[in-house]
Amino acid sequence: MRDTLLEILEEIAPTVDFENCKTLIDDHKLDSLAILSLIAELEDAFDITIPTVEIVPANFNSVDAMAAMIERLEAED
Repeated sequence: MRDTLLEILEEIAPTVDFENCKTLIDDHKLDSLAILSLIAELEDAFDITIPTVEIVPANFNSVDAMAAMIERLEAED
C-alpha cells in the first residue's frame, strides 16, 4: 500500500522528498489543487471515500499520516 501511495504522490509532485518530509502541508509542498488530485487518486486506488472531516493537514502532512488514514478508512468499510 505504501508503494502505491508513493507512486501516486510522485506523479502529483515529482520534486518532493515524500520519504523524509513530515510537513507536506505546513511547508506548502502540496497545494490545494495537489490535495484535490491526491484525494481523487487515493479514493480510486484504495477504493475508499475520504470524508470532508478527514481532509485536515494532520492527515496529509506525511506519507505515514496518509497511510494511517487510508488504513483507518479501509477498516471502516
